[in-house]
Amino acid sequence: MRIAIFGKNFADENAVYMQQLLDKLKISNCSLMIFEPFLKIITNRVTIHCDYRVFNTHEELRNNAEMLFSIGGDGTFLDIITLVRDSGIPILGINLGRLGFLSSISRDEILLAVDKVLEKKFTLEQRTLISLSTSQNLFGSLNYALNELTVTKTDNNSLAMVEVYVDDKFLNTYWADGLIVATPTGSTAYSLSCYGPIISPGCQNFVITPIASHNLTVRPIVIPDNCIIKLKVGGRNRHYQVGLDSRYEMINNHEELIVKRAGFTINVIQLYNKDFYSTIREKLLWGKDQRN
Repeated sequence: MRIAIFGKNFADENAVYMQQLLDKLKISNCSLMIFEPFLKIITNRVTIHCDYRVFNTHEELRNNAEMLFSIGGDGTFLDIITLVRDSGIPILGINLGRLGFLSSISRDEILLAVDKVLEKKFTLEQRTLISLSTSQNLFGSLNYALNELTVTKTDNNSLAMVEVYVDDKFLNTYWADGLIVATPTGSTAYSLSCYGPIISPGCQNFVITPIASHNLTVRPIVIPDNCIIKLKVGGRNRHYQVGLDSRYEMINNHEELIVKRAGFTINVIQLYNKDFYSTIREKLLWGKDQRN
């Protein structure tokens, strides 16, 4: 099997787990591709006993990998999206970071997870992405996100003002620190910390969540993901920051943002002993009650 490995950062205490992974893939006769910047980080910390290729771009990855392993936390997983794009390459998240909703395979589960993957004992979850259109073509061809789109103020002295329309029907004018439009995947990220609901990945919805709303009666709202969302920024702020996952650009006041479902999905590998509900129980400590 042709497997690509991607990572961004690497702590010394994780060297033993990375070595286990590399040795396991060699024993299993896998063909390896390694993201070149990550290779430079791990070169003096692990030993690679097999031949491998390096990759840096979407084009190098697209037709040369059957599967991609994300080594790190959820931030690393999100960065992969700009490389995978619409190729359909399945992604397995191995968590060497902290919380890890997307990267759900723990350090101690790596060897078992590789066995299950090679035995094809897994399912693929198709995760919806969100796309953005602006007159400035802010993010170029990488105008999509797996977690969320955010619009946030840059002036601490004034509230952001964002008018929101859903399929050209006026929803609300939000006075807040900003606004989040999240996918089901992103519902357990920034939106959750702003009291947004958790949405199961299979749901075809977006959630619009205000950030520190000045109106206490305003609450997050869930809408179908086939809707077109229009955001108009205003107020006293001259500039706003727009984010797609962990990528950011600046826009001027009175700019209009068009948000909708992207034209492709991301394939996330889920092992048979793992699912979304077990992940939120584990990560959010659900059931950790003396009555249970």
